[in-house]
Amino acid sequence: MEGTMGANSNNRNLTTPGCAVLLDINDGDRLAFAHLSPHASVKVGNAKCLLDPLVGIPFGSVFEVQSGPNGHVLVRLQHPITESKEKESIESEEAVESICRDNRALIDNNTAQTLSAEDIEQMRREGATGKAIIEALVANSASFEAKSAFSQEKYKRRKQKKYAPHVLVRRPSARSVCEAYFAKDPNKIGFLRMDTLALLLSLANVGANAEVLVLDMLGGLLTAAVAERLGGHGSVCSTFHTAKAQTVDMVRLFNFDTSTASRVFRVSLSELTGARYATQKAQEGKEATDASDGLQEPPCSGETFLTAPRAEENISEPKQGPIEGNKAKLSAPVEDMTRWASQGFSSLIVGAPYLDPWTVAQCMLPLLASSAPFVIYHPYSQPLAECMHHLQAEHMAVALQLSEPWLREYQVLPSRTHPNMQMSSTGGYVLSGITITNT
Repeated sequence: MEGTMGANSNNRNLTTPGCAVLLDINDGDRLAFAHLSPHASVKVGNAKCLLDPLVGIPFGSVFEVQSGPNGHVLVRLQHPITESKEKESIESEEAVESICRDNRALIDNNTAQTLSAEDIEQMRREGATGKAIIEALVANSASFEAKSAFSQEKYKRRKQKKYAPHVLVRRPSARSVCEAYFAKDPNKIGFLRMDTLALLLSLANVGANAEVLVLDMLGGLLTAAVAERLGGHGSVCSTFHTAKAQTVDMVRLFNFDTSTASRVFRVSLSELTGARYATQKAQEGKEATDASDGLQEPPCSGETFLTAPRAEENISEPKQGPIEGNKAKLSAPVEDMTRWASQGFSSLIVGAPYLDPWTVAQCMLPLLASSAPFVIYHPYSQPLAECMHHLQAEHMAVALQLSEPWLREYQVLPSRTHPNMQMSSTGGYVLSGITITNT
């Protein structure tokens, strides 16, 4: 058994045929998801490269696009980051002098470079590597030596991105997937930023053996993030209020093993509400006196949600193919349903930008156990403020807090550490609290 567990642990660090990967092209210039299926390819600039060399390598490997006899290919680089750091750590008198130089005397008239486009294309046809092309460009630049050290580094980096693009193979995780979608198309995940996602998981007390209820209208990001943190110890129930379940296809990007994927369930809200309502009636012993109540609909069903027009069209599905074992099941075992109905869920996470938070809270808070934490995410503060006011007035929760996460990214480089010039203005708002039972 121990040998099997060790083998599985080692395999998780390596890419396998059919697994999903996040391709970081040129240090964040472009982020793309891909499945390592046979003959799969990715377009890097104008070059189309097969992904076959990416199978069986450790996550975190860096590849360079190079010209080959049959077109462009991905060639793995050995320790590119270490080599770059060693070069930056070298401090000599010449480096100090170059730092003191500035670019005031430079005239940008497009005549400094003597190497023509035809010469560069000829070098490519002859099989020259990207590093050789960059060295030739530096050697044939009349203004390179007059530039400051920072300008020289920027020049080399710009040419490297053009003639020798790098592709970093990243493991899909809650952070990396959230970062990728927030950079590509934040509307798909309701403008949920990675620090806000971390706050949701923390305030909901997601940990081992938790029973988490999730209303996920963010493409499956919340469901996958909870399942990743549980690691197969506990369960996540992703509910839906419509006749057809909303997509949670982002779960397929996480390469979950069988034990983790088996604890992800899809159950309709009406089914959960009906089971909880019937269990409470049975516990109160009112079946005999209020037999007619058992035939009525629960006080709140999924149909009472207020949905914005055409809200379903705003959630797009990832175009990757399905991965075996990573599909959320559209049912739950009887023992799980019985436990949820009698004991309630241990926490609740709501990510539904197109629904009214107060209506959601009215329907879903009764499904929780007493003193269970809940968090509701929304891109705007006003709906959450109104929901917070109603929760206080109805005495449904305590420790209510409406917060706005704040994140500042820094560029950390020698002699030029400063906050990034462009940052996101907001990552959304979070309403958190603890449910209470009126007795």
